[in-house]
Amino acid sequence: MCVMVGGRASRIGRESRSPCVGHELEPPMSQEAGSTLHGGKLAAKALKEAGVEVVFTLAGGHIMPLYDGCLDEGIRIVDVRHEQAAVHAADSWARCNPGKIGVAAITAGPGVTDGVTGIANAWRANSPILVFGGQGPFDNLRRGSLQEMDHLGVVRPITKYCDAIYQTKRIPEYVELAIRHAVSGIPGPSYLEIPMDIFMGAVDAKAVSIPRIRTEPPRLSPDRLEVNNAIEILRSVERPMLMAGTSVKWSKASPEMNRFITETHIPTYTNGMGRGSVPPDSPEFLNRSRRDALEKIDCIVLAGTLLDFRMRFGQTIPADAKIIQLDMDATLIGQNRQTDVPLVGNLACSFQALLDEMKSQSLQLDFSSWRDELRAIEVEAERKVEANLDSDEVPIDPQRMCRELRDWLAGLDDPIVIGDGGDIVATAAKIIPVRSEGAWMDPGPLGTLGVGMPFALAAKLAHPDRPVVIVYGDGSFGFNGMEFDTAVRFGLPIIGIVGNDAAWGQMMRPQGALYGWDRLEGVLLNRTRYDKVVEALGGHGEFVTEPDQIQPALERAAESGLPSLINVEIRQDREYGGGIYV
Repeated sequence: MCVMVGGRASRIGRESRSPCVGHELEPPMSQEAGSTLHGGKLAAKALKEAGVEVVFTLAGGHIMPLYDGCLDEGIRIVDVRHEQAAVHAADSWARCNPGKIGVAAITAGPGVTDGVTGIANAWRANSPILVFGGQGPFDNLRRGSLQEMDHLGVVRPITKYCDAIYQTKRIPEYVELAIRHAVSGIPGPSYLEIPMDIFMGAVDAKAVSIPRIRTEPPRLSPDRLEVNNAIEILRSVERPMLMAGTSVKWSKASPEMNRFITETHIPTYTNGMGRGSVPPDSPEFLNRSRRDALEKIDCIVLAGTLLDFRMRFGQTIPADAKIIQLDMDATLIGQNRQTDVPLVGNLACSFQALLDEMKSQSLQLDFSSWRDELRAIEVEAERKVEANLDSDEVPIDPQRMCRELRDWLAGLDDPIVIGDGGDIVATAAKIIPVRSEGAWMDPGPLGTLGVGMPFALAAKLAHPDRPVVIVYGDGSFGFNGMEFDTAVRFGLPIIGIVGNDAAWGQMMRPQGALYGWDRLEGVLLNRTRYDKVVEALGGHGEFVTEPDQIQPALERAAESGLPSLINVEIRQDREYGGGIYV
């Protein structure tokens, strides 16, 4: 479908996604002398006020006024090859820039449904993003416009806030409201639907004001009585541990938390986006003795860590162990296990309050002997892991692949590693150290495959001087591998490495063990040359079959200056230890 704009025919929507069949749309009114502003310009002005630098999108007629506005405001438009990737990239942008909002814009109908997985992933990962969604003209609401559907009904369960805007002049007001919801309490996604004629509609510039937009909420402190209760528990226990999780990141609490850890010598583990929040060379940081610690603890400090499947819903915590829970929202306190002391508020404020209370009581807590006991277990576990990393077998041992990658990364300056897969990412997470906060990203508790290149695009745009590396499973590469095209178009030299075992390994093993290895269905793949796919898109490809070829291939990829993929043939493991990871 085409409309006449300035005497020329312009296509509405992307290929086969025309939004306005049967509806005559007036082109945006002239902006002469700044007398009027169309909705896209108002939205862009509000985003500029919010400090937005990039909008991730896939072109569609419903949302094209936003692009026009972003050009005026100096906001970069990064167009991808699938709406899921656009929303994942917004998620990654928020993670790479705590205190800022990630933004995506997706067209109506299939554009929104394509983006739902990205929204859901941000919902479970607590990433503050704003997604603009298109809609058919308001003038034809519920008449059956092309691609018209109830988007709000679809996204409502997976957003903190969602609404539609039916007055052009109120777009900035709604942008502020949506961002306020996204960043408050436990952060998450907001969604704004703007019908096409509202987006294209123009209003008198003098009649519009752009509100002040905060992308960081006020920092709230916990109840002082509960702080004292927490100190009393810590004073009485001998074997506590601290679990640092996602809310540490969104609270920007690492400095205060590390001061608390250093002062008390409390053994500390991390999960979720808490990985990297404790320096790997900290005497209190541990990562291979958690199971042993959980068997013996008499207290656990949950710092932004949920008792979900990653913590076995709290079932591994001894029944008589005290639980001190720090989080940003009271609704998360006591989930799956009763909490003895709730510290609700910004985690930086909570840790500072604990430190202040210790100082006021002249109290010195020292758990170093318990820490040293766990350190001995940690050293032995590390020795066993290292002993399995030098296999020369072919196809390549997955652990050897990850060790070669680890050793290569050690020579780089502050790299960002993104995990996109099942088995190979779980293996990499055990072998590759996280040197700093934000240096490791994975989808989070939704377990979404396909985040690799979308996350990497945003990471490289946010940190152009830092190396960005993706660890792929061969199955996960198939979801958004075409985003290498986006990396090529935008000149982003991102490196991916695929552990290619020709299987959905994490599903293959339980299926074979439970139902018979002769009854495998839906879990086997080919030894596909994914490196050739990337070469065809304009990138650099490497194919590796020998373990000593891995680091030279990585070096050549880095030297190419192109988006690159190293396709590594690894062993297909069929040993099954029991259980399905849910």
